Amino acid sequence: MNKVLVELGRNAYPVFIGEGILENLGEMLNLYNLSGQVVVISDLNVHKHYGEALTKSLNFSKKASHLIFIHGGERSKSFRTIEKILTQMLELRCDRNSVVLAFGGGVVGDIAGFVASVYKRGIPYLQVPTTLLAQVDSSLGGKTGVNHPLGKNMIGTFYQPKMVWTDLTVLQTLPKREIVCGLGEIIKYGVIKDAELFKLVEDRLHEIVALDLELLQEIVLRCCQIKAGIVAEDEKETGPRMVLNFGHTIGHALEAEMGYKKISHGEAVLLGMLVESRMALNLNILDIGDFQRIERLISRFELSGKLNRVEVGRLLKFIKADKKFSSGHTKFVLPRKIGEVEIVDEVSEDLIRSSLAPVL
Repeated sequence: MNKVLVELGRNAYPVFIGEGILENLGEMLNLYNLSGQVVVISDLNVHKHYGEALTKSLNFSKKASHLIFIHGGERSKSFRTIEKILTQMLELRCDRNSVVLAFGGGVVGDIAGFVASVYKRGIPYLQVPTTLLAQVDSSLGGKTGVNHPLGKNMIGTFYQPKMVWTDLTVLQTLPKREIVCGLGEIIKYGVIKDAELFKLVEDRLHEIVALDLELLQEIVLRCCQIKAGIVAEDEKETGPRMVLNFGHTIGHALEAEMGYKKISHGEAVLLGMLVESRMALNLNILDIGDFQRIERLISRFELSGKLNRVEVGRLLKFIKADKKFSSGHTKFVLPRKIGEVEIVDEVSEDLIRSSLAPVL
Protein backbone atom coordinates (compact mmCIF):
# COMPACT_ATOMS: atom_id res chain seq x y z
CA MET A 1 0.00 0.00 0.00
CA ASN A 2 1.24 3.50 -0.88
CA LYS A 3 0.58 6.67 1.07
CA VAL A 4 0.54 10.30 -0.06
CA LEU A 5 0.25 13.10 2.49
CA VAL A 6 -1.66 16.26 1.58
CA GLU A 7 0.27 18.73 3.72
CA LEU A 8 -2.13 21.42 4.91
CA GLY A 9 -0.99 22.04 8.49
CA ARG A 10 -3.82 21.22 10.90
CA ASN A 11 -5.93 20.06 7.94
CA ALA A 12 -3.33 17.61 6.58
CA TYR A 13 -4.59 14.15 5.66
CA PRO A 14 -3.34 10.92 4.10
CA VAL A 15 -4.29 9.30 0.81
CA PHE A 16 -3.88 5.51 0.95
CA ILE A 17 -3.59 3.63 -2.37
CA GLY A 18 -3.57 -0.15 -2.70
CA GLU A 19 -5.25 -3.31 -3.96
CA GLY A 20 -7.86 -5.11 -1.87
CA ILE A 21 -7.72 -2.58 0.98
CA LEU A 22 -11.46 -1.91 1.24
CA GLU A 23 -11.75 -4.67 3.85
CA ASN A 24 -9.34 -2.77 6.12
CA LEU A 25 -11.27 0.51 6.17
CA GLY A 26 -13.12 -0.21 9.44
CA GLU A 27 -9.84 -0.89 11.21
CA MET A 28 -8.43 2.40 9.92
CA LEU A 29 -11.47 4.33 11.22
CA ASN A 30 -10.62 3.10 14.72
CA LEU A 31 -6.97 4.07 14.34
CA TYR A 32 -7.96 7.60 13.36
CA ASN A 33 -10.31 7.98 16.36
CA LEU A 34 -13.37 8.74 14.25
CA SER A 35 -15.81 7.84 17.00
CA GLY A 36 -19.27 8.80 15.78
CA GLN A 37 -21.84 6.98 13.68
CA VAL A 38 -21.01 6.67 9.98
CA VAL A 39 -23.31 7.95 7.25
CA VAL A 40 -22.42 6.32 3.93
CA ILE A 41 -23.47 8.28 0.85
CA SER A 42 -23.36 6.11 -2.26
CA ASP A 43 -25.24 5.15 -5.40
CA LEU A 44 -27.03 1.88 -6.04
CA ASN A 45 -24.64 0.67 -8.71
CA VAL A 46 -21.58 0.96 -6.47
CA HIS A 47 -23.47 -0.61 -3.58
CA LYS A 48 -24.52 -3.53 -5.79
CA HIS A 49 -20.89 -4.43 -6.42
CA TYR A 50 -19.17 -3.44 -3.19
CA GLY A 51 -21.77 -2.61 -0.56
CA GLU A 52 -21.41 -5.96 1.19
CA ALA A 53 -17.62 -5.60 1.45
CA LEU A 54 -17.96 -2.06 2.82
CA THR A 55 -20.59 -3.07 5.37
CA LYS A 56 -18.43 -5.98 6.55
CA SER A 57 -15.47 -3.64 6.97
CA LEU A 58 -17.50 -1.05 8.86
CA ASN A 59 -18.90 -3.75 11.15
CA PHE A 60 -15.33 -4.43 12.24
CA SER A 61 -15.14 -0.87 13.57
CA LYS A 62 -18.26 -1.55 15.72
CA LYS A 63 -19.72 1.81 14.68
CA ALA A 64 -23.35 2.40 13.82
CA SER A 65 -23.63 2.97 10.07
CA HIS A 66 -26.43 4.18 7.83
CA LEU A 67 -26.75 4.13 4.04
CA ILE A 68 -28.10 7.02 1.99
CA PHE A 69 -28.42 6.42 -1.75
CA ILE A 70 -28.38 9.00 -4.52
CA HIS A 71 -28.66 8.67 -8.28
CA GLY A 72 -25.38 8.69 -10.18
CA GLY A 73 -24.58 11.41 -12.71
CA GLU A 74 -24.12 15.18 -12.70
CA ARG A 75 -27.85 15.87 -12.58
CA SER A 76 -27.84 14.66 -8.96
CA LYS A 77 -25.60 17.56 -7.96
CA SER A 78 -28.56 19.72 -7.00
CA PHE A 79 -29.92 21.40 -3.89
CA ARG A 80 -32.84 19.01 -4.02
CA THR A 81 -30.43 16.10 -3.47
CA ILE A 82 -28.58 18.00 -0.74
CA GLU A 83 -31.81 18.78 1.11
CA LYS A 84 -32.92 15.13 1.01
CA ILE A 85 -29.62 13.95 2.49
CA LEU A 86 -29.58 16.61 5.20
CA THR A 87 -33.16 15.74 6.15
CA GLN A 88 -32.28 12.06 6.51
CA MET A 89 -29.24 12.92 8.64
CA LEU A 90 -31.34 15.10 10.92
CA GLU A 91 -33.91 12.30 11.23
CA LEU A 92 -31.06 9.93 12.16
CA ARG A 93 -30.02 12.46 14.83
CA CYS A 94 -26.50 12.67 13.53
CA ASP A 95 -24.37 14.85 15.77
CA ARG A 96 -21.08 16.70 15.28
CA ASN A 97 -19.12 13.51 15.96
CA SER A 98 -20.81 11.73 13.08
CA VAL A 99 -18.75 10.91 9.99
CA VAL A 100 -19.84 11.17 6.36
CA LEU A 101 -18.29 8.55 4.09
CA ALA A 102 -18.35 9.20 0.34
CA PHE A 103 -18.45 5.81 -1.38
CA GLY A 104 -18.56 6.35 -5.12
CA GLY A 105 -17.27 8.51 -7.94
CA GLY A 106 -16.79 12.23 -8.33
CA VAL A 107 -20.47 13.15 -8.06
CA VAL A 108 -20.90 11.23 -4.81
CA GLY A 109 -17.71 12.80 -3.45
CA ASP A 110 -18.78 16.33 -4.35
CA ILE A 111 -22.20 15.89 -2.76
CA ALA A 112 -20.93 14.12 0.38
CA GLY A 113 -18.22 16.72 0.90
CA PHE A 114 -20.70 19.58 0.54
CA VAL A 115 -23.13 17.93 2.95
CA ALA A 116 -20.35 17.37 5.51
CA SER A 117 -19.20 20.97 5.19
CA VAL A 118 -22.62 22.46 5.99
CA TYR A 119 -24.19 19.92 8.37
CA LYS A 120 -24.07 21.51 11.85
CA ARG A 121 -21.37 23.84 10.47
CA GLY A 122 -19.08 20.99 9.53
CA ILE A 123 -18.51 17.35 10.45
CA PRO A 124 -15.70 14.97 9.39
CA TYR A 125 -15.87 13.11 6.11
CA LEU A 126 -13.87 10.46 4.28
CA GLN A 127 -13.44 9.76 0.59
CA VAL A 128 -13.56 6.16 -0.65
CA PRO A 129 -13.40 6.75 -4.43
CA THR A 130 -14.62 4.01 -6.77
CA THR A 131 -13.94 5.49 -10.22
CA LEU A 132 -10.61 6.18 -11.87
CA LEU A 133 -11.46 9.88 -12.21
CA ALA A 134 -12.21 10.17 -8.49
CA GLN A 135 -9.11 8.20 -7.51
CA VAL A 136 -6.70 10.38 -9.48
CA ASP A 137 -8.40 13.73 -9.00
CA SER A 138 -11.66 14.65 -7.33
CA SER A 139 -11.27 12.70 -4.07
CA LEU A 140 -8.41 14.87 -2.86
CA GLY A 141 -8.15 18.62 -2.70
CA GLY A 142 -11.28 19.47 -0.72
CA LYS A 143 -13.42 20.95 -3.49
CA THR A 144 -17.14 20.30 -3.07
CA GLY A 145 -19.79 21.48 -5.47
CA VAL A 146 -23.40 21.71 -6.51
CA ASN A 147 -24.49 22.53 -10.05
CA HIS A 148 -26.78 25.40 -11.03
CA PRO A 149 -28.72 25.98 -14.26
CA LEU A 150 -26.27 28.79 -15.03
CA GLY A 151 -23.16 26.64 -14.68
CA LYS A 152 -21.32 23.71 -13.14
CA ASN A 153 -20.11 23.76 -9.51
CA MET A 154 -21.26 27.35 -9.06
CA ILE A 155 -22.09 26.69 -5.42
CA GLY A 156 -19.57 24.89 -3.25
CA THR A 157 -17.02 24.93 -0.47
CA PHE A 158 -13.39 24.08 0.19
CA TYR A 159 -13.59 21.37 2.84
CA GLN A 160 -10.87 18.77 3.24
CA PRO A 161 -11.58 15.10 4.02
CA LYS A 162 -9.94 13.41 6.99
CA MET A 163 -8.65 10.61 4.79
CA VAL A 164 -8.83 9.19 1.27
CA TRP A 165 -8.97 5.38 0.98
CA THR A 166 -8.32 4.21 -2.59
CA ASP A 167 -8.80 0.54 -3.45
CA LEU A 168 -7.75 -0.08 -7.06
CA THR A 169 -9.57 -3.42 -7.29
CA VAL A 170 -12.95 -1.64 -7.41
CA LEU A 171 -12.00 -0.35 -10.86
CA GLN A 172 -12.43 -3.84 -12.28
CA THR A 173 -16.21 -3.48 -12.56
CA LEU A 174 -16.08 -0.10 -14.33
CA PRO A 175 -17.27 0.15 -17.94
CA LYS A 176 -14.70 1.33 -20.49
CA ARG A 177 -16.35 4.74 -20.70
CA GLU A 178 -15.54 5.38 -17.03
CA ILE A 179 -11.91 4.44 -17.59
CA VAL A 180 -11.78 6.95 -20.45
CA CYS A 181 -13.23 9.59 -18.12
CA GLY A 182 -10.41 9.00 -15.66
CA LEU A 183 -7.86 9.15 -18.45
CA GLY A 184 -9.00 12.71 -19.17
CA GLU A 185 -7.69 13.80 -15.76
CA ILE A 186 -4.55 11.64 -16.04
CA ILE A 187 -3.65 13.25 -19.38
CA LYS A 188 -4.27 16.64 -17.78
CA TYR A 189 -1.60 15.93 -15.15
CA GLY A 190 0.78 14.92 -17.90
CA VAL A 191 0.26 18.16 -19.82
CA ILE A 192 0.43 20.50 -16.84
CA LYS A 193 3.24 18.92 -14.85
CA ASP A 194 4.64 15.55 -15.96
CA ALA A 195 5.79 14.95 -19.54
CA GLU A 196 6.91 11.42 -18.64
CA LEU A 197 3.40 10.58 -17.44
CA PHE A 198 1.99 11.86 -20.73
CA LYS A 199 4.39 9.61 -22.66
CA LEU A 200 3.49 6.67 -20.44
CA VAL A 201 -0.17 7.10 -21.40
CA GLU A 202 0.77 7.46 -25.09
CA ASP A 203 2.82 4.26 -25.01
CA ARG A 204 0.67 2.07 -22.76
CA LEU A 205 -2.89 3.27 -23.30
CA HIS A 206 -4.12 -0.22 -24.20
CA GLU A 207 -2.81 -1.65 -20.90
CA ILE A 208 -4.44 1.15 -18.91
CA VAL A 209 -7.83 0.58 -20.56
CA ALA A 210 -7.38 -3.17 -19.95
CA LEU A 211 -6.97 -2.35 -16.23
CA ASP A 212 -3.42 -3.45 -15.56
CA LEU A 213 -3.60 -2.79 -11.81
CA GLU A 214 0.16 -2.66 -11.29
CA LEU A 215 0.44 0.05 -13.95
CA LEU A 216 -2.62 1.84 -12.60
CA GLN A 217 -1.14 1.89 -9.09
CA GLU A 218 1.89 3.75 -10.47
CA ILE A 219 -0.31 6.19 -12.38
CA VAL A 220 -2.76 6.87 -9.54
CA LEU A 221 0.16 7.42 -7.16
CA ARG A 222 1.85 9.88 -9.53
CA CYS A 223 -1.37 11.83 -10.09
CA CYS A 224 -2.08 12.04 -6.35
CA GLN A 225 1.48 13.19 -5.66
CA ILE A 226 1.16 15.95 -8.25
CA LYS A 227 -2.20 17.14 -6.96
CA ALA A 228 -1.18 16.91 -3.29
CA GLY A 229 1.82 19.15 -4.00
CA ILE A 230 -0.28 21.73 -5.85
CA VAL A 231 -3.03 21.77 -3.20
CA ALA A 232 -0.49 22.10 -0.38
CA GLU A 233 0.88 25.19 -2.11
CA ASP A 234 -2.52 26.77 -2.83
CA GLU A 235 -5.46 25.20 -0.99
CA LYS A 236 -8.13 27.77 -1.98
CA GLU A 237 -7.16 28.19 -5.65
CA THR A 238 -5.93 31.77 -5.44
CA GLY A 239 -2.97 31.16 -7.74
CA PRO A 240 -0.91 28.04 -8.53
CA ARG A 241 -3.82 25.61 -8.10
CA MET A 242 -5.51 27.15 -11.11
CA VAL A 243 -3.32 24.98 -13.37
CA LEU A 244 -5.56 22.05 -12.42
CA ASN A 245 -8.29 23.73 -14.47
CA PHE A 246 -6.62 22.93 -17.79
CA GLY A 247 -9.38 21.66 -20.09
CA HIS A 248 -12.07 22.48 -17.54
CA THR A 249 -13.14 25.95 -18.66
CA ILE A 250 -14.29 24.64 -22.04
CA GLY A 251 -15.17 21.25 -20.52
CA HIS A 252 -17.53 22.63 -17.87
CA ALA A 253 -19.22 24.85 -20.47
CA LEU A 254 -19.79 21.83 -22.72
CA GLU A 255 -21.36 19.87 -19.86
CA ALA A 256 -23.67 22.73 -18.94
CA GLU A 257 -24.68 23.49 -22.56
CA MET A 258 -25.55 19.82 -23.07
CA GLY A 259 -27.61 19.64 -19.87
CA TYR A 260 -25.25 17.20 -18.10
CA LYS A 261 -26.78 14.38 -20.14
CA LYS A 262 -25.00 13.59 -23.39
CA ILE A 263 -21.39 13.93 -22.28
CA SER A 264 -19.58 12.88 -19.13
CA HIS A 265 -17.21 15.10 -17.15
CA GLY A 266 -14.12 13.20 -18.26
CA GLU A 267 -15.14 13.28 -21.92
CA ALA A 268 -15.81 17.01 -21.67
CA VAL A 269 -12.37 17.57 -20.13
CA LEU A 270 -10.70 15.62 -22.94
CA LEU A 271 -12.43 17.79 -25.54
CA GLY A 272 -11.76 20.89 -23.45
CA MET A 273 -8.04 20.11 -23.41
CA LEU A 274 -8.07 19.68 -27.18
CA VAL A 275 -9.77 23.06 -27.70
CA GLU A 276 -7.57 24.85 -25.16
CA SER A 277 -4.44 23.31 -26.70
CA ARG A 278 -5.54 24.65 -30.09
CA MET A 279 -6.01 28.07 -28.47
CA ALA A 280 -2.40 27.86 -27.25
CA LEU A 281 -1.26 26.84 -30.76
CA ASN A 282 -3.15 29.76 -32.33
CA LEU A 283 -1.52 32.15 -29.82
CA ASN A 284 1.93 30.75 -30.68
CA ILE A 285 2.35 29.58 -27.09
CA LEU A 286 2.44 25.87 -27.99
CA ASP A 287 4.46 24.43 -30.87
CA ILE A 288 2.85 22.30 -33.56
CA GLY A 289 4.69 19.11 -32.52
CA ASP A 290 3.33 19.07 -28.97
CA PHE A 291 -0.12 20.09 -30.19
CA GLN A 292 -0.19 17.15 -32.58
CA ARG A 293 0.81 14.74 -29.79
CA ILE A 294 -2.05 16.00 -27.63
CA GLU A 295 -4.46 15.87 -30.58
CA ARG A 296 -3.42 12.33 -31.57
CA LEU A 297 -3.78 10.99 -28.04
CA ILE A 298 -7.22 12.52 -27.48
CA SER A 299 -8.41 11.41 -30.94
CA ARG A 300 -7.86 7.79 -29.88
CA PHE A 301 -10.97 8.08 -27.68
CA GLU A 302 -13.22 8.80 -30.70
CA LEU A 303 -15.22 11.60 -29.10
CA SER A 304 -15.87 13.71 -32.20
CA GLY A 305 -19.50 12.65 -32.48
CA LYS A 306 -20.32 13.78 -28.95
CA LEU A 307 -20.82 17.45 -29.84
CA ASN A 308 -23.66 17.30 -32.32
CA ARG A 309 -26.04 20.25 -31.95
CA VAL A 310 -23.86 22.25 -29.55
CA GLU A 311 -24.87 25.89 -29.93
CA VAL A 312 -21.77 28.11 -29.83
CA GLY A 313 -23.60 31.20 -28.57
CA ARG A 314 -24.94 29.37 -25.53
CA LEU A 315 -21.54 27.75 -24.97
CA LEU A 316 -19.89 31.18 -24.84
CA LYS A 317 -22.43 32.32 -22.23
CA PHE A 318 -21.47 29.39 -20.02
CA ILE A 319 -17.77 30.18 -20.52
CA LYS A 320 -18.41 33.77 -19.36
CA ALA A 321 -20.28 32.40 -16.33
CA ASP A 322 -17.19 30.38 -15.34
CA LYS A 323 -15.84 30.92 -11.82
CA LYS A 324 -12.56 32.15 -13.33
CA PHE A 325 -14.33 35.02 -15.16
CA SER A 326 -13.43 38.44 -13.75
CA SER A 327 -12.94 42.00 -15.00
CA GLY A 328 -14.58 41.09 -18.30
CA HIS A 329 -12.21 38.19 -19.05
CA THR A 330 -12.09 34.43 -18.49
CA LYS A 331 -8.73 33.07 -17.42
CA PHE A 332 -7.54 30.05 -19.39
CA VAL A 333 -4.84 27.55 -18.50
CA LEU A 334 -2.94 26.93 -21.74
CA PRO A 335 0.00 24.60 -22.42
CA ARG A 336 3.43 26.01 -23.28
CA LYS A 337 4.67 22.49 -23.89
CA ILE A 338 3.77 19.03 -22.64
CA GLY A 339 4.64 19.24 -18.95
CA GLU A 340 4.22 23.01 -18.54
CA VAL A 341 1.30 25.45 -18.70
CA GLU A 342 0.66 29.14 -18.18
CA ILE A 343 -2.39 31.18 -17.17
CA VAL A 344 -3.62 33.56 -19.87
CA ASP A 345 -5.88 36.40 -18.72
CA GLU A 346 -7.15 37.85 -21.98
CA VAL A 347 -8.58 35.54 -24.63
CA SER A 348 -10.77 36.95 -27.38
CA GLU A 349 -14.15 35.51 -28.31
CA ASP A 350 -12.90 35.12 -31.88
CA LEU A 351 -10.03 32.90 -30.67
CA ILE A 352 -12.44 30.74 -28.66
CA ARG A 353 -14.76 30.38 -31.66
CA SER A 354 -11.97 29.50 -34.08
CA SER A 355 -10.50 26.96 -31.66
CA LEU A 356 -13.89 25.34 -31.09
CA ALA A 357 -14.75 25.08 -34.79
CA PRO A 358 -12.67 21.93 -35.59
CA VAL A 359 -14.41 19.84 -32.89
CA LEU A 360 -17.99 21.01 -33.49
